[in-house]
Amino acid sequence: MARQPEGPPPPPTVQKLRLRYTKRGPLRFASHRDLARALERALRRAQVPMAFSAGFSPHPKISYVGAAPTGAASEAEYVEIGLAQARDPDAVRAALDAALPPGIDVVECVEAAEGGGSLADRIDAATWRVELPGVEPADLGAAVEALLARAEVTVAKRTKNGPRDIDARAAVASASAGGTAGCAILTVVVRQVTPSVRPDDVLAALTAVADLRPPLPPRAVREAQGRLDDSGTVADPLGPDRAARARCQGERATV
Repeated sequence: MARQPEGPPPPPTVQKLRLRYTKRGPLRFASHRDLARALERALRRAQVPMAFSAGFSPHPKISYVGAAPTGAASEAEYVEIGLAQARDPDAVRAALDAALPPGIDVVECVEAAEGGGSLADRIDAATWRVELPGVEPADLGAAVEALLARAEVTVAKRTKNGPRDIDARAAVASASAGGTAGCAILTVVVRQVTPSVRPDDVLAALTAVADLRPPLPPRAVREAQGRLDDSGTVADPLGPDRAARARCQGERATV
């Protein structure tokens, strides 16, 4: 017979909250593991009543979705937490935001709608803004045109199993060039694929098709995550939860 942990089982999850938070400033160089530890510490400081898994090594019920790579900033990081006691989402947001270090800002917290599906199912693309100091907008524009004109662009990507050739072009849903003299800005919408295509892979593709070689390190910021619709817009993944809450409030107001 399998050995069972001693003591009563942990209390069940009674509420799920979904949060959007940022990764700014020097913290863009923090790894996902470092950010996860910071969030868990902040949840304890803020006295958020977390639900825990069962078994011999219980851990708080926290689900991360599509963490940004080390070195990239983000305005749209998402996490779902399970609570053992129901709490007001706005109060949780404020308490958690106060307990986190500068650069990790909790900008929104909503309750997960019943039957609304998983948060991960609502995310299949991301919008990136990449500043390229030392590159002229016209040069970037020509490189973007060359990339979009190609059906396939193979680049070498480092993976945990070693270098691997990937088609970076297939993941690019749209791309445009802008900026000012001396600092071009690339805006690119990238689909979720396996292995993932990140801004540095898109820049490698621009180098491959147009020999674009930024003289200074680029600065990448993820501006949005969500599901890519037919118009090319990345939808807000918390929108369905927000709408469900508004409907519930409206129904209660009419009773």
